[in-house]
Amino acid sequence: MITAIVLIKTSVDRIPEIAESIAALESVSEVFSVTGTYDLIAMVRVARHDDLAEVIPGRISKIQGVEGTDTHVAFRTYSQHDLEAAFSIGLDS
Repeated sequence: MITAIVLIKTSVDRIPEIAESIAALESVSEVFSVTGTYDLIAMVRVARHDDLAEVIPGRISKIQGVEGTDTHVAFRTYSQHDLEAAFSIGLDS
């Protein structure tokens, strides 16, 4: 599974509507409304690198009100959930 973090600039008067449209797309797992240079951050998860082109410039960037994106592809994923699962292997509760 390939994970991309997509930083999104939008029309500020339509942030909630744009976030909902992006969140409804297949392969988008979460959308966060944030402060700072960007208005939204979307987490995109796909099976192949080629699928990123279909989702990000092919769908996200075409949503009315999306002004620009900056995409970062994750090399590796670390999470508290993964660490807890790894340390609990073989332990009986």
